Amino acid sequence: MIEFEKLQALAQAVIKTEADAVLNLNERIDENFFEACKIIMQCEGRVVVIGMGKSGHIGNKIAATLASTGTPAFFVHPGEASHGDLGMITSGDVVIAISNSGKTQEVITLLPVIKLLDVKMISITGNKESDLAVYSDTHLDVSVPKEACPMNLTPTSSTTATLVMGDALAVSLLQLKNFTENDFARSHPGGSLGKRLLLRVRDLMHTDKEVPIVSQNATIKDALLEMSDKGFGATCVLDDSKKLIGIFTDGDLRRSLDKNMDIQTTKVSQVIKQPVVTITDDALAAEALRLMEDNKITLLIIVDSKNQSLLGILHMHDVLRSGLI
Repeated sequence: MIEFEKLQALAQAVIKTEADAVLNLNERIDENFFEACKIIMQCEGRVVVIGMGKSGHIGNKIAATLASTGTPAFFVHPGEASHGDLGMITSGDVVIAISNSGKTQEVITLLPVIKLLDVKMISITGNKESDLAVYSDTHLDVSVPKEACPMNLTPTSSTTATLVMGDALAVSLLQLKNFTENDFARSHPGGSLGKRLLLRVRDLMHTDKEVPIVSQNATIKDALLEMSDKGFGATCVLDDSKKLIGIFTDGDLRRSLDKNMDIQTTKVSQVIKQPVVTITDDALAAEALRLMEDNKITLLIIVDSKNQSLLGILHMHDVLRSGLI
């Protein structure tokens, strides 16, 4: 049976070994790193990341991080590159070649062709004397004292160091390019951040015949029928010029019944809520959600930003269904 203490010690040793490997990278942020950033900043095409095996998996992640932070990038498998995918690399691109040993044959085989394409190349290796490191325009050293694997064989510390170096590169470029939250949202429209920054009230609100409406001369009974028909638990109340003057809710209905009001004769304008919490259709859905939470309401009235005329309604359920939160 495995002893907890032994397992704990082993896991903690792995974490410490990899943490040390990452901390050692601090001294590698030097002129070579600066040159790598400069090469990519001057790139007129895209960044093409190549790597084999575990380095390939890390390269795929680095390419994805670059692409999502304002640096167009994609991953090409070295094995597939030799059989046609090298055509994806064009003049004006930059290649990031990853190999811990710097001697991975599938990567080395591509070097003459990359040279013919006359593209800049950045290498990320654990051996600055390797052919790959020497051949490249600049080299990022991710060498580690040892792998976290007890046999010092399985790529662990080395892949972690490579991933962190890639992140350092991507984030540095993000800053250099003045990449903003809005830029991030545009490349992540399906994510929660993208929705918070891009989703507008107009994208979610109910309009036209879906909106419950009664006139100021309507009775409470008329308002109740409209509420039941539209199913929002409230109805907008408009004056004779079709301007919004208030909202009648199921809470108002209960209070009216508690006061023994005659719902067939009492006008809804006598019991409506004023003022009404409204928002414009061009506002962010996130702002609409904040308004509802702050005012402890589940329904917002949408008005035109110029003349405050009624445009629609937005229910809390609409926001929840959108995946905003």
